[in-house]
Amino acid sequence: MLKIVERVARFMAVIGGLVLSALVVLTCVSVLGRTLNTIAHSDALVGLSQGLADALVASGVGPVTGDFEILEAGVAFAIFAFLPICQLYGSHATVDIFTNALSRKANKVIAAFWEVVLTAVILLITWRLFVGLQSKYAYGDTTFLLQFPVWWAYGVSFAGACVASLVGVYCAIARVAELVTGRKFMPYSEEAVH
Repeated sequence: MLKIVERVARFMAVIGGLVLSALVVLTCVSVLGRTLNTIAHSDALVGLSQGLADALVASGVGPVTGDFEILEAGVAFAIFAFLPICQLYGSHATVDIFTNALSRKANKVIAAFWEVVLTAVILLITWRLFVGLQSKYAYGDTTFLLQFPVWWAYGVSFAGACVASLVGVYCAIARVAELVTGRKFMPYSEEAVH
């Protein structure tokens, strides 16, 4: 079961990474276009070469239309795409100032407790995301500039949240099983020392 969960979590992380990389490229292109547009309209370039300024303006160079809308949807998906791998490998931020002094058994109890709590929170977020998806779909909300349906962003985020929920449930069950049986069910069962 661990192999399947690990493959799904890795697949989601790769997809999230590709989306995030595309968003970085989009942002760079948009900033470059915005900068070139500003330069084309600047008094300095007009004074230096009216023809070059006119050519830049005529080329239509400028920011990518709707870049903020695309970024908003893409980053939301990327967050949910990275959540399963973070959950599986226990890569969430932790503060171990006091727990390092506790026994190994006490740390396992704490890890199992927080794994269950985090899974419950992920399940809650997934449920509320589904409710939001239904609402956006029913009302037909669209983005301001691109006019694409808002529910699309909710839909891809919900898909990522569903995978995160499944991985979270596996992790919670595995942590509790490790606590009860003493066997290893997680890729990294020992907490990292920070």
